[in-house]
Amino acid sequence: MTDLLKNTGEVFINGYPSTLDHEGIDSAIEPVQTAKILSEYPSFSWIVPNKGKNTLQSGYRIILSDSLHLIQKGEGNVWDSGTVNSGRSVSVAYRGRSLQPRKVYYWRVKAITGNSEESDWSDIKSFRTGDELKPYQSSREVLVKSVEHPVLCSTRDDNWFFDFGKASFGQLLVRLTSETGNDTVIVNLGEKVRDGRVDSRPGGTIRYQSYSLALLKGTHLYRIKVHKDKRNTLEVAVKMPAYIGEVVPFRYAEVLHYGNKLDKEDVIRESVHYPFDDSTSFFRCDNDTLNQIWEMSKYTMKATSFTGVYVDGDRERIPYEADILINQLSHYSVDREYSIARKSLEYILKKPTWPTEWILQAILIAWYDYMYTGDARSLEKNYPLLKNRSLMQLKTSKGLISTTTGLQTSAFLQSINFNKPIQDIVDWPGEERDGFVFCDHNAVVNAFYYEALKIMEQIARVLNKQEDRLFYAKAHQEVYKLFNDTFFDPKRKLYTDGDTTSHTSLHANMFAFVFGLVPQQHSQGVQDFIKSRGMACSVYGAQFLMDALYNGGNGAYAEELLASTGERSWYNMIRSGSTVALEAWDIKYKPNLDWNHAWGAVPANTIARYVVGIKPSAPGFESIEIKPHVYSLTSVESAVPTIRGNILFTYKTINNDEYELSVEIPPNTQAELYIPIKSGKRVREVFLDGKKITFAKGKKEPEHLYVGRMTSGKQVYRVMLSNR
Repeated sequence: MTDLLKNTGEVFINGYPSTLDHEGIDSAIEPVQTAKILSEYPSFSWIVPNKGKNTLQSGYRIILSDSLHLIQKGEGNVWDSGTVNSGRSVSVAYRGRSLQPRKVYYWRVKAITGNSEESDWSDIKSFRTGDELKPYQSSREVLVKSVEHPVLCSTRDDNWFFDFGKASFGQLLVRLTSETGNDTVIVNLGEKVRDGRVDSRPGGTIRYQSYSLALLKGTHLYRIKVHKDKRNTLEVAVKMPAYIGEVVPFRYAEVLHYGNKLDKEDVIRESVHYPFDDSTSFFRCDNDTLNQIWEMSKYTMKATSFTGVYVDGDRERIPYEADILINQLSHYSVDREYSIARKSLEYILKKPTWPTEWILQAILIAWYDYMYTGDARSLEKNYPLLKNRSLMQLKTSKGLISTTTGLQTSAFLQSINFNKPIQDIVDWPGEERDGFVFCDHNAVVNAFYYEALKIMEQIARVLNKQEDRLFYAKAHQEVYKLFNDTFFDPKRKLYTDGDTTSHTSLHANMFAFVFGLVPQQHSQGVQDFIKSRGMACSVYGAQFLMDALYNGGNGAYAEELLASTGERSWYNMIRSGSTVALEAWDIKYKPNLDWNHAWGAVPANTIARYVVGIKPSAPGFESIEIKPHVYSLTSVESAVPTIRGNILFTYKTINNDEYELSVEIPPNTQAELYIPIKSGKRVREVFLDGKKITFAKGKKEPEHLYVGRMTSGKQVYRVMLSNR
């Protein structure tokens, strides 16, 4: 990767890969597109060659050239790092002289592993710089098009119906014939079907468009010009680039009043999306409902990436922090792709949205970006703005923050790049707040405030800002005490919604638990309350409900909710007829919902981070925590991407007292592995690759047993259980 981009060497023509290379761009007849590096000092990442078990990098050498001929000979006339004794293989900083704009460069790397074993030179990677460079500036990939034909075709009374199998954002092309040139057909596109026809009144913001097409004499390929929507093409919306054109989400197409024959090959959908590797990840288990939910969630990441930044769906096409947070975690979980999340983060730092909690979420997004990439440049560049996004300027005499006590001055709003007062949101839509009572000091807002301060301490540590680190450490310790003093009801042992109400909602308690505000002695009572409320939150709130349940020892119940087929479930989105996540559980809960909203795809990251149990425990997956949560499931197979390569995972129940667990992690990383313990059981014996092992003392948890640290390669555990 160059500055987190994988496809810098490819040249595209209107979204399609071409046979051109960088050397041939200037001679191209048609306009071409290529990803451009905008940093004078980019970073480089590579996957270390696999030399078998325990492969760790001990050094590297990078060369950079502006000549293809020289780089092929192993010469770096622009920069030669020399042999660097370092295990770092992700986000390695370029240390040469500043790169020049509008120029093509080539780089390759050698990795040194084991006992000074040097790899061959890697394949040559090329990139072109942009017109204006800065010391650091994030880049993005070119949007691409995929050609797709219908999977189903039917006709009745000169009316043709086509089903592409899945919805996507795109354009329709259709090859039609007219013998006279006096024929007119109707073309309909839509996301929803009813009674075998494209639904012309689908409700909400579910898309339907109809076009009248006058045919020319002879056979021609017609491109249907998508109608522009007034709302999602406003100034505040993200616009489609000219080389792509306007798009609309649709799964179904109709051609009406056409008496000639149409084959599937005559009907083409050009689907538009950010580059996406479908082969990177997979998930299969013995619960087919959960398999379908994961597939929908994964596909949602691809389908909704059509603008090149994370947006809220087709209704507005605006990046919102809450959408970005969930989209980011879910995209990381299904593809080795990090640049779209980085670009989305930096977009909303410049153009924030109105909810208080979402202003604070920018800090969470920035931290996840760092943990998954190991690249701190965005943290460093945006540190002053991140400090302002902690909202400490809204701290009242109570030591907590409030948006309703007169502290939203023009100077404050300017500091966060916003132009009007922000407002607390708790959840969205408003009917999904479990009766939350708003006060001057709200529990949900201040839970996010506490988490933001904790992360700011970590960011200050990473950036070596010692004074700030101590400041934020003291600040979040104070908020911890004030939060519990203000919102905890000692009689009911639950958290109230605000400082002047006795009402206790799911949200006040689950956010307090997720962000570590609940003392251990009150944990069980809060968890019992959270569980008692069920899915009393939106699809957005469900992200934090899953976090709270899995982290609170209620993973079995979380698994039930994940695979539920009730009305307030992810499966209900599939049952409704969509192949992309919905904005809400059902149209009855949000009458203007759309059928293309990535924040509804929480299972993509929940399955990777909890069911399979994979999270980075050090930046850039230098080390990994693997802590699977399996309850009713008897078999699981999965591939989870990381910036260092894929992690492969399998779990298989042999019988009620025995299971097999296999984990394979990529080179140049290590993992702390925890094996699951079934309810009512204890671990009797563990065999690693056929040999009995002893357990590490002091790391036993109610649902897991720590079995040790593993380095790269594959390990197979056979676990014997017995009754407690």
